[in-house]
Amino acid sequence: MIEWLHPGILLIIGALLIPVLKGRVKQVYMVALPAAALIDCILMTPGTYGTVNFMGHNLTFGRVDKLSLLFSYVFSIMGVIGIVYALHVKDDSQHVTAMIYIGSALGVTFAGDFFVLFIFWEIMAISAALIVWLRRSKEAVSAGFRYLLVHAFGGVCLLGGFVIHYSQTGSIAFSSMMPFEGGIAFYLILLSFIINAAVPPFGAWLPDAYPEATVTGAVFMTAFTTKSAVYVLIRGFAGTEILIWLGAIMALYGVVYAVLENDSRRLLAYHIISQVGYMVAGVGIGTEMALNGSASHAFAHILYKGLLFMGAGAVIEMTGKRKLTELGGLYKTMPITMALYMIGGFAISAVPLFSGFVSKSMVVSAAGESHLSIILLMLTMASAGTFLHTGLKLPYYMFFGKDSGIRAKEPPKNMLIAMGMAGFLCIFIGVFPGTLYSLLPFAVDYAPYTPQHVMSTLGILGFTALGFFMLLKQLDPEPTVSVDTDWFYRKGAKGFMWLVNKPIAYIEYNIVGEAYEFLIQKPILKAAHYLRVFDTEAVDGTVNGIGRVTLAWSSVMRIIQNGQVQYYALMMAFGAFALVTWFIFW
Repeated sequence: MIEWLHPGILLIIGALLIPVLKGRVKQVYMVALPAAALIDCILMTPGTYGTVNFMGHNLTFGRVDKLSLLFSYVFSIMGVIGIVYALHVKDDSQHVTAMIYIGSALGVTFAGDFFVLFIFWEIMAISAALIVWLRRSKEAVSAGFRYLLVHAFGGVCLLGGFVIHYSQTGSIAFSSMMPFEGGIAFYLILLSFIINAAVPPFGAWLPDAYPEATVTGAVFMTAFTTKSAVYVLIRGFAGTEILIWLGAIMALYGVVYAVLENDSRRLLAYHIISQVGYMVAGVGIGTEMALNGSASHAFAHILYKGLLFMGAGAVIEMTGKRKLTELGGLYKTMPITMALYMIGGFAISAVPLFSGFVSKSMVVSAAGESHLSIILLMLTMASAGTFLHTGLKLPYYMFFGKDSGIRAKEPPKNMLIAMGMAGFLCIFIGVFPGTLYSLLPFAVDYAPYTPQHVMSTLGILGFTALGFFMLLKQLDPEPTVSVDTDWFYRKGAKGFMWLVNKPIAYIEYNIVGEAYEFLIQKPILKAAHYLRVFDTEAVDGTVNGIGRVTLAWSSVMRIIQNGQVQYYALMMAFGAFALVTWFIFW
């Protein structure tokens, strides 16, 4: 019997068989693989598994508790849904990369030490960049490189923090970092995590890369990188006060930038930042309700954000258009896609009976219980902005609005089935929140469906909808590109290359090169000439002279050494006589 089977490694190794299989067998296998990972996670019991001794340290691949199980469930569920959505894709490399990406996220989830965490953290970054590159367009290649550079920097921060932490404590275990707050290791590891969580100003990689991925690849990307970061923040940095403000700023930041967007997937990407802001703020608040809220909202967000990207992706797949100014009137020919998208729109907007209502409200309520009135106001404003743009603006201009004349049909059945699976879960969690609450890391004492909460939420949503239709003309999308903090490394890279190719190259060739030749190269060559002369005339002459003397003396000695004993005895007697004479007369 196998004591414990790592679901992430199951997916990573299992992915290697995908190119070998064909036809229906391949499709069944691809769905069965994440389904097997989900069953594996469901059958797990809390404990520590997969411990390997490496250079005197115990590496833990399987830390299983309620928190890791919660994230493993939703990662595996989204893996199944995402693969169903991508079944029509013929490119095996996309499927293999997606499986490795899912598996690495599960590896992060169950990692019990920094070494294992770092390994899967880097695999996750590389596989995500590959997902972007596999769209095989110039924009995707550039975005993928930017994505990889940002996450490579985050990985270096994680490695540096881990090494410093180990040098100070002698332990590689990954647990709460709060006892070490204020140290350099604490902040390096925190920086690495908030980069992956897309916390501004380090979050521009997300709306830069996600819209450039393939239609199916973007769905996977919405689920794993940022939510893995939320998981490790809950695990290691619960109660870090700065995260409260960073999360609240994130929530508003994403909404504000979504206002400016014309690209449908870029708009949705900014709302990922906004929604992750609720989770980060909950981690910072650090109470049991807040942490439950962060975990449950991560669970709900993976499903409804995946559904939203699947809806937008279906439109892109069937029309080839992704800008709102190019769309409109699609409700006539894509009504099923529109209805399924709206389920995700209602869920992210926290409409009652949908998943976001029962998860997001826990974080907001935790802010209220902690008397964080400004944070409470910021999160409430962000919630209204989310409904305004994801629940109203995007579907209005995509499916209604001015008729673009495009008569696209519904996407392939596998895409609709995947959207239906995610939509069902969004409604099920909203109607039966106890199912999700039972999986949370702490006991839940929270009732979302109180008359006050329902009425206040409906009031906010109602006034937001009223404002949208009253200001409809002012909200018309513009064919513009908004500037985010990615501007700095986009323009910075160009400036750096110009600096390298122009002034630095000039200085290197014309100033540094001349100075090097005059001050270093010529003196060294001159000294080498004199040393060569000294070596040839003095050293070699001396050695050769000694050799010649030695040869001459050996010739004389060879005459003396004739092998006759009498001759040797006569020479000894003569020597003795000469020695005695010398002593007498000296």
